[in-house]
Amino acid sequence: MSLCTVKAQTLTVSGTNWAVSIPSITEAGTNYAGTYESATNQVILTASVPLLLGNGKVSVHYEPNPTWNASLILSAKRTNNGSTVCALCTITGGTTYQTVTQTDIELFRIQAVLALASYTGINIQLQLSGVSVTIPATTYNSKVVFTISAI
Repeated sequence: MSLCTVKAQTLTVSGTNWAVSIPSITEAGTNYAGTYESATNQVILTASVPLLLGNGKVSVHYEPNPTWNASLILSAKRTNNGSTVCALCTITGGTTYQTVTQTDIELFRIQAVLALASYTGINIQLQLSGVSVTIPATTYNSKVVFTISAI
């Protein structure tokens, strides 16, 4: 019998719930601003990719929680590179808003070179667009889910 230990990539997600404050319509014929942005560090990720894997990708999707309107569009982007002690490791992609869907989309990649690629403090900003008077007035919630996997 042989024993094998496999090192896996890890991802830790922190931050706070984002409650978008939509101002009331006070004038007939007026629509909402339509696009709202969270703080640039609304979500903070800590990610590591073992040298053995070489590369990892961070993906994102949303889940209605419990109700979401398909006309509302969630987007996400990476606003910094975070911090790492690995001089040759790189983090690429995800610096422009990407539409978050109910199936995983790749947000950014991490490459490990000669060492464990470990990043802390990767900031993610969220955006909500599509807000309109044509959407029924109620509370909509979704859960944004981040995953890390090998490429």
